[in-house]
Amino acid sequence: MQSQERALLCAAYALEKKALDVRLLEVQGHSTLTDYLLIATGRSDRQVLAIADAVRMGLKKEHDTLPLATEGMKEGRWVLLDYGDVMVHVFQPSVREFYDLEGLWHEAAEIPIPDAYLREASAESP
Repeated sequence: MQSQERALLCAAYALEKKALDVRLLEVQGHSTLTDYLLIATGRSDRQVLAIADAVRMGLKKEHDTLPLATEGMKEGRWVLLDYGDVMVHVFQPSVREFYDLEGLWHEAAEIPIPDAYLREASAESP
């Protein structure tokens, strides 16, 4: 699976759980750590954990892909899922504002999430 496809799938899984302000940044060429950053917000610790778990389980069950590392799954304020080529950050609003990853990576191109991924997410939501 290509890096951008994995990143878009992560966005779709996050959107299934009603993630807010989902942004996909292409940091390839700006970072040696990863190619894409997916940034999303959940309203509460429970929603942050649900979003992160939906991404993790979606890639595991449907694409046999596990993260290389996870952080924050106990607290639910900021969860990081590291897939190597894609890093998924799910924040509570105040934590996202404090760390301002979009500001840090302001030179990175934002990749639009195609309607097909948005429709898939809404079609799979209960």
